[in-house]
Amino acid sequence: MTEINAIDVKDFVTNSITDVFDTMLSMQVEPSDSDSEKPAEGDRIVGTVSFAGKLMGSMNIHVSDIFARLITAAMLGMELEEIQDDEEVYDVIGELSNIIGGDMKSRFCDAGLTCQLSIPSITKGSDFKIEPQDWARHERFAFRQEKHVALVEVFMKIDE
Repeated sequence: MTEINAIDVKDFVTNSITDVFDTMLSMQVEPSDSDSEKPAEGDRIVGTVSFAGKLMGSMNIHVSDIFARLITAAMLGMELEEIQDDEEVYDVIGELSNIIGGDMKSRFCDAGLTCQLSIPSITKGSDFKIEPQDWARHERFAFRQEKHVALVEVFMKIDE
């Protein structure tokens, strides 16, 4: 079986997020090398999917409220002003999480770490933390799209 530390999570995440942003949103994102990158101040939206099986864990994508709305407008072919409520935004960020998480799940399974993917969940707010606990591995990656930042966190462990 594949050792958890042998998995190239950075490559999995980078390929997945750049492909999704390019093909589905017509947005170019670039990986950032800075560990201090974070979404803009104020409300942020986090889309989360979890992995269960030989590989246990979760993937979170953090974006500012305005970036989430820009992503929603791009995915739905709308103008930013046409977005009426948060439900459209939550649906799109959930779908984005599901697509990226599904791609990662497929790559994990190909590496011998079989798992299932949960349905996405959404968290919105300005004053909360998602902290790793009892995970063998925690990775954090930042991506820039012009002035906007998307953070992707991956928490993993092997189910003994």
